[in-house]
Amino acid sequence: MIRHGETNWNKEKRIQGKTDIPLNETGKLQAGVCCTAAKLFEPTVLITSPLARAKVTAEIINQELQLPLHEMKAFVERAYGDAEGMTIEDRNRYFPNRDHIPNVESFEHLKARGMKGLEEVCESYPDERVLIVSHGALINSLLAVISEGKLGTGITFLKNTSVTKFSCENGKWRVIDYNNTDHLATVNE
Repeated sequence: MIRHGETNWNKEKRIQGKTDIPLNETGKLQAGVCCTAAKLFEPTVLITSPLARAKVTAEIINQELQLPLHEMKAFVERAYGDAEGMTIEDRNRYFPNRDHIPNVESFEHLKARGMKGLEEVCESYPDERVLIVSHGALINSLLAVISEGKLGTGITFLKNTSVTKFSCENGKWRVIDYNNTDHLATVNE
């Protein structure tokens, strides 16, 4: 899995959620450099969240891969409800109890949605190497589930275009690598 490239809201530390914010120029550059990491993985299937920041990241990566691009709503970012568009500082001020933000998607629902999406991918592409372009909270929720709470939400900050690898063998998921940004060494962040 790859987290999408940078947006202006990432740079401003604004909560994006399902608000469809485009990549900025740095994000496009990050996505272009991410092609190297993607090619090393030798994917045979490319899936993306339908939100523009993920989809454009996938399209840029796919200029090298030339794979059919599939959208899956299961991998869209968490809905942050009334906190979307706020800076993290403002969210903490207006909603000190993050569990009570109006219209927010629950963490339990996010985890279930993400894992269901992974299971669907495994069923649909059992012998394939699948690359999924998604979002920080979604990938972190999967890290939390698969690592049994050792990684993920509240523990791991995923950088833009970081690579996280999971494998599933005999129905057992495991984390191979997470938040890998070696490919970004040439990008001035």
